[in-house]
Amino acid sequence: MRIGILTGGGDVPGLNPCIKAVVERVIHDGHEVVGLRRGWAGLLEYDLGDPAVSRAKHTIELTRDVVRTIDRTGGTFLHTSRTNPQRVRPKEVPRFLADQAEGDGPFDFTDHALKVIEDLELDAMIPIGGDDTLSYALRLHEENVPVIAIPKTMDNDVHGTDYCIGFSTAVTRSVEFIHQLRTSTGSHERIAVIELFGRYSGETSLIAAYLASVDRAIISEVPFDPERLSALLMEDKRRNPSNYAMVTVSEGATHTGGEVHLSGEADAFGHRKLGGIGETTGAIIKELTGEDIITQQLGYLMRSGRPDSLDLMVATNYAVMAADLAVAGNKGRLVSLREGTYTNVPISRTGEGAKRVDVDALYDVEAYRPKVRQVAGKPMFLY
Repeated sequence: MRIGILTGGGDVPGLNPCIKAVVERVIHDGHEVVGLRRGWAGLLEYDLGDPAVSRAKHTIELTRDVVRTIDRTGGTFLHTSRTNPQRVRPKEVPRFLADQAEGDGPFDFTDHALKVIEDLELDAMIPIGGDDTLSYALRLHEENVPVIAIPKTMDNDVHGTDYCIGFSTAVTRSVEFIHQLRTSTGSHERIAVIELFGRYSGETSLIAAYLASVDRAIISEVPFDPERLSALLMEDKRRNPSNYAMVTVSEGATHTGGEVHLSGEADAFGHRKLGGIGETTGAIIKELTGEDIITQQLGYLMRSGRPDSLDLMVATNYAVMAADLAVAGNKGRLVSLREGTYTNVPISRTGEGAKRVDVDALYDVEAYRPKVRQVAGKPMFLY
């Protein structure tokens, strides 16, 4: 067998160990692995009229020697993109496909992607990604391509699994930086507003605040009133012997009656760049309270560097499971963790929409803070 593997969407710690483990497992059984560069762009930008050049540019034959040391670093050595071959904007249409792009777009080049898979003689695909990347994996499955998907995202919001690669490290990084920020916040007796990743799901903000004992946590699921938040933070500050307070804010959070902070052009999956809610919220709190504010957007620091031990373990085990399923001829599956057990589910589960925080069980809407009412029966990472 020849198995293709790719990483799409945002990078997270654990991708390189996952790639390496797939290669080691597949080669052990005498099969081959082909790495596709830059996610689904590896298929879209592959020129069938010049296959030799395209293979060199957009693919890499993955051997034990090639992947021997990649697990020592974070990110993805295959690189990544947010390319969606079924929604290609006019300016992203490769030159060699221009004659097939009539009208204003977006254009669906899935037929081209299928021909590339055939040209590369791939018997199965193992995409590693979040909702966006896996939405196209589902499309390929519907086109009868054997697909075994691996979930990764810092937001931990892929349906069908309790855990996605990258989440533990993102929370670990967030907790570490929050505690480090206490020194400046406390020294200057200020209020710290810390913006964390989280478009639709506020789980990262919620769990990081819960574990770091942050005073308040604003999540994507619950619009908040800046005046009420300001009053609560002033109360927290007065009660703190060191006279400071801290709040985490999901990047997808909104003020009551407001909208998410977006910038730039929508990507191929319809998403515009998020960010700025922390800065805006900090400015409002300063205006309302007169207090000095520290605003910190952790952003890419959450997804940088090597994975923690949990992400390393899950990434490796997901890889072994995915490789076993692919080699055995299975298709249309998503490897997953369910109730603490490694398993797999239909890849169609990824199309069930955004997975959100269980607000009733985990969040105090009035107090804007985690409130874990029941731990028994919950997954290890609450959601």
